[in-house]
Amino acid sequence: MQLSDFMYELPRSLVAAVPAADRAAARLMVLDRRSGAIRHSGFAAVGEFLRAGDLLVLNDTRVFPARLRGRKDSGGEAELLLVEPFPHWPHLWITLIDAAKKPKVGSKISFDAGGHAEIIGVMGQGRYGVKFHCAGDFASWLEKSGETPLPPYVGDERPGRDFDRERYQTVYARNAGAVAAPTAGFHFTPELLAQLGARGIETAFLTLHVGPGTFQPVRDEQIENHHMEGEWYSLPSEAAEKIKRAKTAGRRVIAVGSTSTRTLEWIAERKGAIEPDSGIARLFIRPGFSFRVLDGLITNFHLPGSTPLVMVAAFAGLELVRRAYDEAIRERYRFYSYGDAMLIL
Repeated sequence: MQLSDFMYELPRSLVAAVPAADRAAARLMVLDRRSGAIRHSGFAAVGEFLRAGDLLVLNDTRVFPARLRGRKDSGGEAELLLVEPFPHWPHLWITLIDAAKKPKVGSKISFDAGGHAEIIGVMGQGRYGVKFHCAGDFASWLEKSGETPLPPYVGDERPGRDFDRERYQTVYARNAGAVAAPTAGFHFTPELLAQLGARGIETAFLTLHVGPGTFQPVRDEQIENHHMEGEWYSLPSEAAEKIKRAKTAGRRVIAVGSTSTRTLEWIAERKGAIEPDSGIARLFIRPGFSFRVLDGLITNFHLPGSTPLVMVAAFAGLELVRRAYDEAIRERYRFYSYGDAMLIL
């Protein structure tokens, strides 16, 4: 398929630069894949479109303060994004570095909060092997020195650093390791999850540490040529059993977000069934993909030409998604990470 099939014009005024005051106050568009019907509601009423026995699968990854701003020993500024740690070496990381002049092996980047980074290898595509030197525990130092890595379209009207750490995070986030949030889960509150549970709607949690590759746009006009970067995931036994029981009983499994979707379908494709598993997921879901697990999807409104948008089109059908996005623009829905939601059944 052509990349142009997944492009659209979005007025800048519809980009949600800041989150809604109340997480569950987002609007909700509901798509029926079979009839093609489009309905409008609010996310707080999502339970009205679900039924007892439905299973929501949520990604409990936690965004960590992966962005660091420092100064090179040559005097220039540098911004670092921690991508992946080296196993068993907490001070060694694969890191993206943005600087006017690219650093060389052996050079250093110092930070105002103390400590410095040493470049130990050049890996290509803006990635470096970096060793961090700091006093005390590295994780504690990073909590004090790092920032939440927000998308570029998030506005400057935010109250500040503590606000980012709370709102650019799901309320059920617990396993730190993501550099971007699974944003479809932003709309859930503890109260809403409790209400859904009282209706007989179950939940299961997996972990996929969202990496920068998830939000890299498709750049090849032939989308089949796009390759997803690997991201670490884990599906624990309790969640796997819940999913297997639901599928066996004919109950619906509804993924919350593209990351939950890719994890479930990656495991099912590799193993032929849902089983406890962990590893690196590299699945690019595009139209023509045969879904083995999903019966429904909760998602946000995605960037033009992005892999999550391609995945939504694979699940709902490209023509229905085009109609839905056109209607969302007419109805002035809020788009992207802090925007409104879509439920596809």
